[in-house]
Amino acid sequence: MSLATQVIQDGDHSDFKYEVDGQLAQIGTALYLRYRETNAETGKEVPVTFKIDEDGGVRLTRAAENRLQLPFALNQRLRARYHTPYGAMNMDVHTHRLDYQYQDDPVAGNLQIDYQLFSGTTLLGEYKIRLQFSA
Repeated sequence: MSLATQVIQDGDHSDFKYEVDGQLAQIGTALYLRYRETNAETGKEVPVTFKIDEDGGVRLTRAAENRLQLPFALNQRLRARYHTPYGAMNMDVHTHRLDYQYQDDPVAGNLQIDYQLFSGTTLLGEYKIRLQFSA
């Protein structure tokens, strides 16, 4: 899998690119993309899962010490959960772009998500995810 992310927080702009080994699984009508990324601060591996529903909704889960679940639906502002050792924080995700293409033979696809993350009315950051995968 090829993953590129762009982060804009407090005027700072960061780009990250990764090549990761991952798994692709179809469970019911949902498609799951799973891989592990390395935390830059701790060096520990963090399991990451994208769940893509048949209706086009997407959920990103990062299962680290701080568990993050982000739901994405085009042009909607949805409640996100960020679980920390100190308790859960509520945030909102506003998705501006959600493009998903998939083909069966050969198995390949890509996912593009642009979103903003809010705590109440405070903008925490703007993010772009570009994920390409094949089997």
